[in-house]
Amino acid sequence: MNGYGGGGAYGLGEPRGLRERAREYALLPLRIFLGVTFVYAGLDKLTDSGFLSATGSGSIGELMSTVRDSSAIPALVDLALRSPEGFGYAIAIGELLVGLGTLVGLWARLAALGGALISLSLWLTVSWQSTPYYYGNDLPYLMAWLPLVLAGAPMFSADAFLASRRRRSM
Repeated sequence: MNGYGGGGAYGLGEPRGLRERAREYALLPLRIFLGVTFVYAGLDKLTDSGFLSATGSGSIGELMSTVRDSSAIPALVDLALRSPEGFGYAIAIGELLVGLGTLVGLWARLAALGGALISLSLWLTVSWQSTPYYYGNDLPYLMAWLPLVLAGAPMFSADAFLASRRRRSM
């Protein structure tokens, strides 16, 4: 045996295990992209005093007031408008924690679920009125989180490290 599998699409062999290795690492680029993006989004909001205001240009309060009547669930927007600053901080801190959890791979499924819920809430409120729907970016983010909700972070993660430690101690 030469270590190559049989065939492939054009009869060319490929090293055994290459597909398996690719599957193992398949979610890593998505995890890095979503983690970095959410950390950046959270930090961007936390460092923008204009965003974390109830009123004014570029504020979370103004944004929520603007999208209230065109959102899928106006009651969600009304809830945010009760305390726009608190909602802004909640979103920003949530994005930061989700991003860090995703990058480190600590409680990765829970972090991904948090990212999916943030994306879902933003889709149903802020980007709901985007026409056609694919112009809004929150729906693709929601879909991007779902594989990580299902699979977690099996490679290069705190979860994988902790699982291997548990297995060794048994």
